[in-house]
Amino acid sequence: MGSFPLAAEVFSRVVALALLLFAAACSQPAVPSPGIPSQGEWRTLEGTWSASGTRQTLNLDSNHLASVFDLTGSLLVTGDRGLGVGFQSQAIGFTDSLTGMQGRCVWTDEHGDKVYSELKGEFVATGNHIVGTFLGGTGRYTGMTGEYSFQWKYIVESEDGTVSGRAVDLKGRARLGSVAAAPRGAHGQ
Repeated sequence: MGSFPLAAEVFSRVVALALLLFAAACSQPAVPSPGIPSQGEWRTLEGTWSASGTRQTLNLDSNHLASVFDLTGSLLVTGDRGLGVGFQSQAIGFTDSLTGMQGRCVWTDEHGDKVYSELKGEFVATGNHIVGTFLGGTGRYTGMTGEYSFQWKYIVESEDGTVSGRAVDLKGRARLGSVAAAPRGAHGQ
């Protein structure tokens, strides 16, 4: 029975050591997950984007065209610790040969998180310059800001309004907002 106080003392030291190790482990600073940009940090991006869809055009005068377009496709983003890898994209807009182009775009990643952007530029034609401005998003892209630019190149332009093309030299930068890593399943629609 003389060993019971010794066993109790050893047990209490082991418990104290375990609690100390547990407290030390819990007090370590959180390390951001690789590939998920931290709040407020600028990230460069480059990408390849191809899309197809429809375009309806009105001939308003001999040198004046107006069109609406609806395109869907895929976007592969690379760059300095990129924002994601693959996105499905949808872009709609209006383009006028005299005043330029206005559009909106949504990129959706593999988790269903969305990136919203506004498109502006020259009349949509092969080689014309287009600029996108990020307007936020859902999930990990909530509050996202930044910009990107590219030149559009038509691959197919048919008389029935079917079009397909790709972005050439897509480059930009982005900064995530106040909700850098929203829990999965918290996607605003």
